Amino acid sequence: MEGRAFVVLLVIASLIVLAENTDHKNAIEIYSLHVDSTVTSRFAHTVITSRLVNKVNESREAIFEVELPKTAFITNFSMSIDGETYPGTIKEKTSAQEQYDIAVSHGQSAGLVKTTGRKLEQFHVSVNVASDSKVTFELIYEELLKRQLGKYELLFKVRPKQLVKHFQIDVHIFEPQGINFLETDSTFMTNELTEALTKVQNETKAHILFKPTIGQQKKSPELEETLLDGDFIIRYDVKRSVSAGDIQIVNGYFVHYFAPSEMPTFPKNVIFVVDQSGSMSGRKIEQTRDALLKILEDLRPEDHFSLITFNSLVTEWKNTLLQATGQNVESAKRYVKTVMARGGTDINNALLTAANTLDKANYAEILQAHSISMIILLTDGQPTVGVQDVEIIQQNIQKAIKGKYVLYCLGFGFDVSYKFLEKMALDNGGIARRIYEDSDSDLQLQGFYQEVATPILKDIEIQYPENSILELTQNSFKLFFDGSEIVVAGRIDNELDVLPVEIQAQSHTSNLIFKEEANVREKEKVFQHQKYIFGNFIERLWAYLTIQQLLEKSISAQEEQQKNLQVARALELSMKYSFVTPLTSMVVTKPDDQQKLHLANKPTESDNEKSRFTGFSGNKLSKSHITKALSFRRHHDQIRSDGYFDVSLARDYVHRAPKTGQRAILFDTPEHSPDTNEYPHFLFQLPRQNDVICLNIDGQPQAYINLISDPDKGVSVTGKLGRNRNHFVLFEITNLDPHVQLRVSKEGTVLSYGGHTTKLPWTKSASSTIQGLKIAVEKERSLTMSASDNITIKITFIKSPNRFLGLYFMDTDHFSDKASGLLGQFYFDTHLESNPGASQGEDERVLSVHGQKHRVTRKNKKDYRQESATGIISCWSLHITP
Repeated sequence: MEGRAFVVLLVIASLIVLAENTDHKNAIEIYSLHVDSTVTSRFAHTVITSRLVNKVNESREAIFEVELPKTAFITNFSMSIDGETYPGTIKEKTSAQEQYDIAVSHGQSAGLVKTTGRKLEQFHVSVNVASDSKVTFELIYEELLKRQLGKYELLFKVRPKQLVKHFQIDVHIFEPQGINFLETDSTFMTNELTEALTKVQNETKAHILFKPTIGQQKKSPELEETLLDGDFIIRYDVKRSVSAGDIQIVNGYFVHYFAPSEMPTFPKNVIFVVDQSGSMSGRKIEQTRDALLKILEDLRPEDHFSLITFNSLVTEWKNTLLQATGQNVESAKRYVKTVMARGGTDINNALLTAANTLDKANYAEILQAHSISMIILLTDGQPTVGVQDVEIIQQNIQKAIKGKYVLYCLGFGFDVSYKFLEKMALDNGGIARRIYEDSDSDLQLQGFYQEVATPILKDIEIQYPENSILELTQNSFKLFFDGSEIVVAGRIDNELDVLPVEIQAQSHTSNLIFKEEANVREKEKVFQHQKYIFGNFIERLWAYLTIQQLLEKSISAQEEQQKNLQVARALELSMKYSFVTPLTSMVVTKPDDQQKLHLANKPTESDNEKSRFTGFSGNKLSKSHITKALSFRRHHDQIRSDGYFDVSLARDYVHRAPKTGQRAILFDTPEHSPDTNEYPHFLFQLPRQNDVICLNIDGQPQAYINLISDPDKGVSVTGKLGRNRNHFVLFEITNLDPHVQLRVSKEGTVLSYGGHTTKLPWTKSASSTIQGLKIAVEKERSLTMSASDNITIKITFIKSPNRFLGLYFMDTDHFSDKASGLLGQFYFDTHLESNPGASQGEDERVLSVHGQKHRVTRKNKKDYRQESATGIISCWSLHITP
């Protein structure tokens, strides 16, 4: 009997539930899946409970994967197997890592099971379930909902992939200020499923329950297939007025929400500083142009603006800022349409030029007296021209801006150091944001601009009684944007009966003072009889907010001692309140025949990046800081003498895979040890699955191999192995409409179209569009062929240690079921199954391809893909003969 792997994948908010069934109906059955979320004054407490049973007469593997918001802190995870519960324990990251290292040294196998995505973090746990046994997984996390563009949002991605007898999403919302509006939306709702949705709302409370029966979940009465596949969204906002906001108090802690509305918008003076270096070629520069064209249209007539583009040189659209009149906006749009990607990256000179342009405009009194000046930087890489030391760049920009302007830094993709951009933005009153390379990158750019497009207050100071409020969170803010919210929390002295607050701020038209008084005893009564309030939630909200702000402050701290104190305090609070933060880990141990130790760490945004960013200033921490506070890894040989840690060395020991003994699972940042120095022939992700296959073929050298052919999409790819058969050295791509052929070799690309040929060498960037088909060469890096509603084909040029080509596909959902060829066969009717005959200690599965079974083993391989975040990929290794 073939073994099977069964997966439960949950994303809360965003929620995905994935349970993969095979020929044996409901072998591992998810008989109950509950998502219970309580939102009290924006602070969300979510409990995910999944109950499974093994209904066959042999052990099966159950896999639990949960994706949760990046802003959330896990507070508990436990497994209950046949009535025995194995709870999680929060530990300092150093201590937890040492426990994990000891387990590894005793022969546990390890695999990367925690990654980060655009909005989510993922962790994964697997457990063997004996015949007729039951297992319950429970995950709890907490987060403060952030108001953006006038609303709070809970997004649940629902994808169970099987019918679940007891399925429900149960959300309670309590907002003492009053609920202004509340709406639900879904991409999969039908008339039958609508009947399973109930929404009850009064002045301050809302209850949303989605509880479909088995019959309502079915696509049709005859099919055992589920309709639940898509997004379920809850949006709401609270009532508020132009006042000092709302104060809420529970057990000696208060939270203060301030979000005025209906105020005049400050005129903006904004300079867009846009990277047009060679690495931006292809889709990136096209999406950037599209986004800028939309953003320019959204400028208000009273705004002033300018554009600076840069590669090896810095180019100004105009040498000053112009008012956003219709004529000037149209002129700027014409300029944007001419921007092409080529050359290097001179970030330092570009930002200095922007600061100088604002200085000159202020001196010439071109700008309005009461206006907001900002610089928005978009770059996809590290500095390669001019000043390249990022510490010096950060210092130069801070000296040039001198607190007069706000700097926002947008990092496009993963070839940029997020820590570098984040520190530079925080040093200058702004924030950093990563723009993910995807089909909606232009919408991400527009979305960010909308968040900062309407400043209505500046220089906000919120004052409380100095001697009566302890441990106050941030209470001074440079800017406030319409549709957002300021949140301040603190601890109240026991003797205080009335909590007064005074807010001073400047609007476009006047200086403002808001005053309010909160009766401590009356405010505490509001929450005394609410049945679904979870504990001292305002105290936990205060701790959550304090930890986040301490970690942010530590990034821009100027003194090492100050940074260490901030991190030490954040660690202390993380431990006290049982939060999994970047400073702590959760350990769950389940004793059985092969002991499993689960270690859950929280990654940061910069952990997504490639190891080549080691040595950037954002990673500079003292040895004592790392070992005593952050404890990135316990081995001191990973901390260089200059105080930087080396990510590549850190990976060397994290994921070793011994063949015997215990099995450890590390919930960690996306880092792997390069325990193999091999590049696979091919890397590809199974369609609509998270699993990556690394494929090697035993082919004949210099022989052409049909890799993929899809007649419905009009595209085919063949490849040729080099003489030593280690790698591919030639690919030929044929596109039927328009009829274009590409011959890609180690020397470059030959493009054939309409009887003409064009040579595109690797030594320079170039791009061309033929009837909507886009072909772009990025200098000495990659070639991309893409078209709307079709597959994107990318070929990476690897120069070291031996020159070769790496092929991979993006937007693979566009492949039709007629795709064939060595790679084409994997893009439909393919899935992974468990392997009950696996050797002890081996992480093995069975890959089913159109019913044919292939044994695959978890391996770490070098990742040749340009979008790789780590340089090393954990994948299922497969060898086949074409």
